[in-house]
Parts: sequence; structure tokens; C-alpha cells
Amino acid sequence: MAMMKKQQSVIYLIGAALALGLMNSSAWAQGNASKPVAPVAAIAQPPAPAVRIGPDFADLVEKANPAVVNIRTTEKVNVRQAQQGFPGIPGIPGLDDDQAEFFRRFFGVPMPTPKQGPNNNKQPQQEEQNRGVGSGFIIESNGFILTNAHVVDGATTIYVTLPDKREFKAKLIGADKRTDVALVKIEANGLPRLQIGDSSKVRVGEWVLAIGSPFGLENTVTAGIVSAKSRDTGDYLPFIQTDVAVNPGNSGGPLLNTRGEVIGINSQIFSRSGGYMGISFAIPMDEAMRVSNQLKVSGKVSRGRIGVAIAEVSKEVAESLGLTKARGALVRNVEPGAPADKAGLEAGDVILSFNDRLIDKSSDLPRIVGDTKPGIKATMQVWRKGSQKELSVVVADLEPAEKVAAKKPDADTAPNAKNSFKVAVTELTDAKRRELGIKSGVEIQNLADGPLSKAGARVGDVIVRVADIDVITPKQFETALKALPKNKAVAVFIRRANSTIVIPVKPGSND
Repeated sequence: MAMMKKQQSVIYLIGAALALGLMNSSAWAQGNASKPVAPVAAIAQPPAPAVRIGPDFADLVEKANPAVVNIRTTEKVNVRQAQQGFPGIPGIPGLDDDQAEFFRRFFGVPMPTPKQGPNNNKQPQQEEQNRGVGSGFIIESNGFILTNAHVVDGATTIYVTLPDKREFKAKLIGADKRTDVALVKIEANGLPRLQIGDSSKVRVGEWVLAIGSPFGLENTVTAGIVSAKSRDTGDYLPFIQTDVAVNPGNSGGPLLNTRGEVIGINSQIFSRSGGYMGISFAIPMDEAMRVSNQLKVSGKVSRGRIGVAIAEVSKEVAESLGLTKARGALVRNVEPGAPADKAGLEAGDVILSFNDRLIDKSSDLPRIVGDTKPGIKATMQVWRKGSQKELSVVVADLEPAEKVAAKKPDADTAPNAKNSFKVAVTELTDAKRRELGIKSGVEIQNLADGPLSKAGARVGDVIVRVADIDVITPKQFETALKALPKNKAVAVFIRRANSTIVIPVKPGSND
């Protein structure tokens, strides 16, 4: 009712206005009847607002879809043979050994003794079971297909299903777990293939598409934009980050630009639930193709190595070492006998460039060294003790990384020590030096609440250098501390287990 009254009021007001307008017009006409009336100009209508239409990917998808495949993997598992039954309990099928033992112990049911014979020595039967589902795409018309290494890892059989529903058994040519790239081949010719794009020209903000089989739903298309480039989530890959919806089953599928070119292989997602949460990562195609070409030729990937463990150079560490900018790779450990050791590289050095390629972030070094052909003699620019020096190193072939168990430090319990670091140290034994692979250093015995403990040092750590002074004896260590400036952070080089870490410490007062 209120709405009707409101509408009536509006109508009434409009009607009154029209009536008033007519009366005024009539009066004006009577008073101006003798005056010529100028023609009324047509009122210009404002232009209609432009309709913004989003990108249409239909033609692109129609062209690319035939080259995207579904990959299904299986594995063979051993199946225990059940016994053919036992007397005394009708209606219960044959039981295995564990079940039979359960009935014997708790119900007193007598179990028959297995008869010795040829059947007792039979190998367990194997059964093929589904292992996983992923995606892939054809890069050559004669059947070469790229996918993720984790999609085919551990598979006994790889099945490739084309969009036209033809299914093939695929042969694994090779897989590289470090980059998560795998190359498989099916026996077919004249297949549609995708064009390879230049991933180095990808721009943040451009539209991209993913095609794959999320949750086994074949030929599913999702779209989004490039969120970031060179996202570090692994040793050798600067990933392309997107907001394209990627879910389990999309792995190994192509990431396409608006020209229909493959610029990446969908590989990872950031998720706390196991499903898509707005961020996905793709392997850049320039790296994927380098790996693919090596896999095609030899079935494996050859990479260079120099045998160092590295860490990022923080702003605080850079200032304590005298570097004007936080860049390079901080050497935490040098593997004995490795190329870096032979070249004279030391723990605590900062590698600024390798073979004339600048090291901006520590993650740049493994990629640059990995791309270097084994046997090549390379040059390194190294920052050591406030100055830059050049070292030569012969790059070796990468070997599988061995996991080294870190030594568990002792509890940090200590009385106050009377120096500016609030630390008490002792001289290292020869055996300890050999164990850690160092020539000097003093071991932290007591560590009070002071600048060194707040910086992250622990009891059991070995201090090998303070600023530019190599530490050999506790007495020398105390002398070095007294000479340090009180208002400036200095670099303290600590050996922990098999790594050397550098921590900036601002000395306190001597008590």
C-alpha cells in the first residue's frame, strides 16, 4: 500500500508539472503571438557507453585442444593369496595367515596345517592398479609428449589418451626430477602439436590459459593472468606464477598465451587444502625445452656442479662484510675435493659472478652453474675480507645430492662471560678440526644472553672468523673482540655441523 501511495505521489507530481508547463506555455504563446518563433534545435543525445567485452579464447582453445592429452599411470602391486577356506566355520571364505591366527587364538578354532608342496613356493601374484592421472601435450607430430616428472614417477605403465579417445601405451624417454620435466613417446604419426613460445618474453598481467584434466575431467580449460615471473620455489627453476585455476590432474598440461603458444608446463600449486587456492606455478618453456632436448638425446640431463652449499646475502650480512649491496651467494660450506675446493673457494666467501654472469640472488648460482657444460673452466668473482678476487674453477658433472644429517647442538645454558659477545670459548682439538674440515676456530662452551646469542649462535658452534680476523686460539679471540668498534655490526663466521654461516653481530660492552 505504501508503495502504491508513493507511486501515486510520483505520478501526481509528474502530472502537476506537466499541467503547469502547459499553462505556462499557453500564457507565453498568448503574450508572444506576434513574435516569430525560432525553430527548436534538436537536443544532441550523449553517445552510448562503449561495451567492454572480455577476451574470447574459443578459437584458441579449438586449435590447441587436440594436442593436449590425458595421462593415466598404473603400477603393479603384490597381492597375497588367500587360503581356500578351513573346516569348522561354514560360510566364511578363505582367510589369510593373520586372520587364521586371530581365530585360533581368540576363538579356539583349529586351523589346518598348510600342506607342503609346490603351491607353497609360488611367487605372490601381481595386480595392476591405477596410480594417478595427469596431463601432457604433444610437441612433435611423431608422438613426443611433455609432462611432469612427478606424473610418471614410479609408474609401471603409462597410458596416453588423445582427445579423439584413442589410447596408447607410452614409453618413458626420460625424466628429470630437479626440474619436474618428463618426456614420453607414443607410436603414432601425423599428430597435432602445440607451438612453443618464448617464456622469456612473458609479461606480468598478460592473459594465459591452462588446459588439462583436473580431477580426471579431460580437456578442461581455465584462464587467468600472469601474477609474477621468476618466482623461486626450487633449486633450478624460476617459475611463472599465475592465478589460473590448476588442480590435481592439471599437472603436466600446457600454459598457453593468447597466441596459442606454450609458455610453461603447469607443475605446482600453493595450497593448504590440497586444491586450488588462487596461486599456481608453471615451468618456463625455455628451461623445459633444454631439459627435453637432453632427455631425447641421452635419456638424462647433464648439469655442472662446483660443490658448495650456499645461502642468501641479507642486507645485514652485506653491511657487516663491507658489501655496498645485498647480492651474491654466500658460501656456507665447500665440499672437500670438489671443484670449488680445488679452486681455493672458502666458507664465508661471497660469489658475486660466475663466468661473467652476475649473481643477484643466491638461487641464481645453481642455475648458472647447472647450465654450464661439465669440463668447462669458469671464472668466479669472489668477495673475501673486504676485497674482490678472481678464482678459476673447472666445472664437474652434477652428482646426486647426498643428505647430510645436521648435528644436534647442545642446550644453550651458560653463565655470563666477561667480553662484548657474552661468550666463553675453548680451543679445538685436532680431531674436531679434521671432523669439521677447518684449520682454525674456537668452540662456544658457554653462551649468555648477549649479542651473539641473540644473533642465533649456539653452544657447540665453532667461531672461525670475526670480521677479517681468522680465530685460532681463545686468547686471540678475546684480543680480537676488544679491537671491535662498539657501534657497528661485524660479520662473525660460524661453523655448524657441515655448514658455515655468517651472522652480523653488534658488540656490547665488556663487563
